[in-house]
Amino acid sequence: MCLLLRSVVTEITQQPSDAGSSKCLMNLDSRFDCSRDRVLTRSECQERGCCYAPLALTSGPPWCYYPRSYSGYKMGPLSPTKRGRGATLVRPTPSYLPRDITTLRLEVIEETPNCFHLTLKDPSSKRYEVPLPPGNFGGLKTDHDSLYTAEFQPDPFGFIIQRKSNGRVILNTTVAPLLFSDQYLQLSTSLASPVLSGLGEHYTLLGLDLNWTSLTFWNRDMAPHANANMYGSHPFYLVQEEDGLAHGVFLLNSNAMEVALQPTPALTWVSVGGILDLYVFLGPDPQSVVRQYLQVVGYPMMPPYWSLGFHLCRWGYHTSNETRSVVQRMHMHNFPLDVQWNDLDYADKRRVFTFDPQRFGDLPDMVEEFHQRGMKYILILDPGISSTSPKGTYLPYEDGQRRGVFIRNATGHTLIGKVWPGRTAFPDFTNPETILWWRDCIQSFHSTVKLDGLWIDMNEPANFVQGSVDGCPDSDLELNVGTLCMSAQQNLSTHYNLHNLYGLTEASATYRALLEVRGRRPFVLSRSSFPGIGRFSGVWTGDVRSDWEQLRYSVPGKGGARVHLWCQRTQWITFSLGFNPQKYIHSYEPYVFGQRAQAAMRRALNQRYSLLPFLYTLFHHAHTSADTVARPLFLEFPNDPNCQTIDRQFLWGPSLLISPVLEPGVVELAAYLPAGTWYSLEDGLPFYSKGQYLLLPAPLDTINVHVREGHVIPQQEPALTTNASRSNPFLLTVALSPRGWASGDLFWDDGDSMDTFHTGEYCYVLFIAAQVGKTSSLMFTSIRQNGGLSRLVLGGLRVFGVPSRPVSVWANGLRVLDFTYRTDTKVSRGPGRI
Repeated sequence: MCLLLRSVVTEITQQPSDAGSSKCLMNLDSRFDCSRDRVLTRSECQERGCCYAPLALTSGPPWCYYPRSYSGYKMGPLSPTKRGRGATLVRPTPSYLPRDITTLRLEVIEETPNCFHLTLKDPSSKRYEVPLPPGNFGGLKTDHDSLYTAEFQPDPFGFIIQRKSNGRVILNTTVAPLLFSDQYLQLSTSLASPVLSGLGEHYTLLGLDLNWTSLTFWNRDMAPHANANMYGSHPFYLVQEEDGLAHGVFLLNSNAMEVALQPTPALTWVSVGGILDLYVFLGPDPQSVVRQYLQVVGYPMMPPYWSLGFHLCRWGYHTSNETRSVVQRMHMHNFPLDVQWNDLDYADKRRVFTFDPQRFGDLPDMVEEFHQRGMKYILILDPGISSTSPKGTYLPYEDGQRRGVFIRNATGHTLIGKVWPGRTAFPDFTNPETILWWRDCIQSFHSTVKLDGLWIDMNEPANFVQGSVDGCPDSDLELNVGTLCMSAQQNLSTHYNLHNLYGLTEASATYRALLEVRGRRPFVLSRSSFPGIGRFSGVWTGDVRSDWEQLRYSVPGKGGARVHLWCQRTQWITFSLGFNPQKYIHSYEPYVFGQRAQAAMRRALNQRYSLLPFLYTLFHHAHTSADTVARPLFLEFPNDPNCQTIDRQFLWGPSLLISPVLEPGVVELAAYLPAGTWYSLEDGLPFYSKGQYLLLPAPLDTINVHVREGHVIPQQEPALTTNASRSNPFLLTVALSPRGWASGDLFWDDGDSMDTFHTGEYCYVLFIAAQVGKTSSLMFTSIRQNGGLSRLVLGGLRVFGVPSRPVSVWANGLRVLDFTYRTDTKVSRGPGRI
């Protein structure tokens, strides 16, 4: 769906062209569309003062486009403000848009030396603004020189951001006019490079297609497929420049939006409301760009340790006994399983905060049995609250009506839509009373069913009728795209302004409720998303089909199954959930496959579980320092041009390179290894790369994973649950550099308590391997020890890249006799103890 683009012209007119005029002479790729709001005839185009030049193509460059120096706003002098500098912009003549806003207030805020922040608002009328919390700049406002210069063109208004180190133009908005009306805001800019990523959530490759394409930002219930907007909206992009440099741009606006891309390279932002609130992050490298972005939208929450284990769900576990059987069979077949889920099957008449008395009558007992196994339990929680239950039988709706927590229609009555239970009301999570009511509902349900986390689905919000069961008013607010009426009233504003924030506000309310009810680290998984949701929730990519194409797109997106595909996806996606929709007749739990397939799946899960200490440490760094957990290669190797668009491989942190099989029937694959030594995680076999593709075997039971030289990977013996594996001995994998050094770290706490890093209830260990003369040493340095290290036992050590067989091995002053050395892979193994 495309909300804002004009329809495609299907006939080529024979009218003469304006292209001969000097103001209209320009390269086709440099045309900026003057008819983005609707299709124009030649005369209508000229009435706007634009150029009209038909082409033989029905798609591609626009026929109606802006001439050079198109009239626009005039900028007054910049003067100091409380936050930076400000100026008034005035449009001498109205634009062609209805309800034009002819006076704007510009404010420039220099947040940090590497973050340029600009807002454009209507000074005469308060418009909706996204209520983002203050940025987490952590004292970064320094007197250091900025990484950029900002130049303002007064007439017509535009601005140019240049990188100070090399003069490269990062943004140039003078390429096309600024438009600002009540329901149409437009800002265009050139791009420093065509290597553009981001602008999710869409079904695209890592590098976006700039050949006259567009992306719509409007959260909706739409299974992933090409050329469609889906569950989340993230108006942030990252541009890779040259020499390893990068920058990012974030438009903080939650209204319906479109970004038009063109091969100039350039892009155009179009929003139907709000203000223009633009952040530019100067990096200078890609990782710094991501970190600066997270300083604005918020660092991700620290997940519970158990949530990194394997989860299993199906829409179609019809009874508690069927759900029990799945858990029993998983563990009976020695498959790790940490969390069992139930879809809406559990609910009485599909009403949330209830459970079916016949099919799930012993749900509380089943959950307690899972807890006795060391497992956790999660169920689905949709926002739609049934409105048709007999009086006195469904407290969530009756109490919600009494407390005024539901979204209202334009006449002030509760808006009634339709989802799984039938007619439903929708909570307004921008209302403080709704947050308290939501907590009370969760607390009441948790008093009976001791759930451990919540899966919040259908929260775009989805609606099976257009707007409401009574329809929507005939107004220019309505978009009619399978959700609520845009004129619906919420506490903070209309749904027209707040739609894309619905999932974020529900996630925040759910996170707070679980924290208060359980008193431990919450786990929330949301389908709908908006920047900042990582503070409260993980995000799943919705109804992804279990096929090879969708596996392929899940790599750049990280974000029933066949065997090889199942192993690739389950092992290495940072959140591992096996989900089988109701429409699939056959079950796809691992134990239903043949013995060879089961062995491959078991091996994949066990390898994942062995790496959870490493993965957990990566999440710690993401939570405290805005590092990335799963990352594209260009983020770690920005100076390698070969890495710029690789999206068939990815990294865990800086040190584990995953090269999955993404097509059926493959027995070998070409994997790119950046320059350096890489060791197979499986057996330590070294690969010496100059920055090149290598052909690697890819049998059914093996996923190619390589450890980067100079890194230490903490691992642990796997078990059927993380509750059990956390008590097992550790294993360290040491991948030596050619000079004989390596380093790594381990963050360790109880895995479930809140704010352990801030309260000091954790252990943090640095591992350093170094070679001095003919002696190699591995040292453990405890940066923080709070009673937990005495329980951590090192049960094994693998050292990759040992050039010759060691004469002797010592641990804690004692000689180790039980060690091995393989001459073919130059791997030394031995036991030990921390």
